[in-house]
Amino acid sequence: MSNKIYPIGIQNFEKIRQDGYFYIDKTALVYRMVKTGSYYFLSRPRRFGKSLLISTLEAYFQGKKELFEGLAVEKLEKDWIKYPILHLDLNIEKYDTPESLDKILDSSLTAWEKIYGAESSERSFSLRFAGIIQRACEKTGRRVAILVDEYDKPMLQAIGNEALQKQFRDTLQPFYGALKTKDGFIKFALLTGVTKFGKISVFSDLNNLKDISMDERFVDICGVTETEIHENLENELKELAQKQKMSLEEVCRELKVCYDGYHFVENSIGIYNPFSLLNTFDKMKFGSYWFETGTPTYLVKLLKKHHYDLERMAHEETDSQVLDSIDSESTNPIPVIYQNGYLTIKGYDEEFGMYRLGFPNREVEEGFVRFLLPFYANVDKVESPFEIQKFVREVRSGDYDSFFCRLQSFFADTTYEVIRDQELHYENVLFIVFKLVGFYTQVEYHTSKGRIDLVLQTDKFIYVMEFKLDGTAEEALQQIHDKHYALPFASDERKLFKIGVNFSAETRNIEKWVVEE
Repeated sequence: MSNKIYPIGIQNFEKIRQDGYFYIDKTALVYRMVKTGSYYFLSRPRRFGKSLLISTLEAYFQGKKELFEGLAVEKLEKDWIKYPILHLDLNIEKYDTPESLDKILDSSLTAWEKIYGAESSERSFSLRFAGIIQRACEKTGRRVAILVDEYDKPMLQAIGNEALQKQFRDTLQPFYGALKTKDGFIKFALLTGVTKFGKISVFSDLNNLKDISMDERFVDICGVTETEIHENLENELKELAQKQKMSLEEVCRELKVCYDGYHFVENSIGIYNPFSLLNTFDKMKFGSYWFETGTPTYLVKLLKKHHYDLERMAHEETDSQVLDSIDSESTNPIPVIYQNGYLTIKGYDEEFGMYRLGFPNREVEEGFVRFLLPFYANVDKVESPFEIQKFVREVRSGDYDSFFCRLQSFFADTTYEVIRDQELHYENVLFIVFKLVGFYTQVEYHTSKGRIDLVLQTDKFIYVMEFKLDGTAEEALQQIHDKHYALPFASDERKLFKIGVNFSAETRNIEKWVVEE
């Protein structure tokens, strides 16, 4: 039995070290960061250890040598100097009004002014912040360490509300700008967040910020590598294998499929999601832990607003400029979805500087597609998982009529507004349904504008389907014959269904299906 206590939801370095929680040593990277630059920005998905990184830096700049006993930095750092620290955590508040941001900035500034004094002439947030930085340095004789956790939380929560986003931007831009004007008084600054808003945005004054989000040297500063799992959790891997009645190899493979696969730099090692990993070892079973801590609905709103073709998501291509920043209007949903951790780098074309994106792992892929279902189809959020279960049962038992009747109900009552791009909407719904059914059966898609042909396989049945829009189900079936879609299965012993399906623009639903056995 493992005697490790896992710091699930605990982001305070001091607490982790004092109370004997399990900790994977990242302090050599922290030391490198401090010694090789002074202004940093790091973006990582939620629950990836950004707050713990900030907390580790805080303990380091407080000179708390005792907390680092036995860690890499203990041998590297000789001086352990105490610096004044300004730590701003924007995680706490819900940002739905301009006042919500003002309130949190004011309360942090007031707390710092109690320590370092205030000037009545400093009225605005940015002037007060600049004054505090200077006085903190003058009072202590040491330059200041500035740590900002989730710098972008207000901006993210206001996606889709342009007026509010503009107000937040107008507040934060000069506020963060104080870092540049008081450069001489600052020892170190790190801002973390989920996203990087574009140059025209929050950071326009901060051109001295070193973005290490896609920097090979710091790729594993948050998250866990495969080597770290084997170095720190070898016994626990064996225990997990025993509990799950799997071999050690199978357990390692399953962990990789479920939680690995994040690539923040091209051709780099995969990074495991630390939150899901620790939960798996804590509960000694696999689960969709990261996903269940909540997916922001603004991601789906963006996809729908831009009439995004969901099928592209698994093999989207883009360049580093797009990945690197989000313009405040967010005209492209992809960087937001990438930076939130739902897509990651899968490949890189050096010649053209193009990144190929895809889902990092099964937890994210299945979780995200499941999450999309009630937003696209006429299905209740609570009923959603059961619907997929019923679909899978029908496919496995060869009951195609029930399957298509259920599918019809998914399209029922779709508003005309949604169906503006009707073909895309029906392809998106089919994509979600067949993708989810595909987690339990084998699926192959071939899409071209206007129709989908699809192969579903279970242990007993093979379904070859063709979908038409405003044609006839008979034409769709004929196409299966004409194009010899069923030919690869000619010698297969499983029962084969050829199904032609027609989708009607007028009824905005599946109008008819014909089946040939």
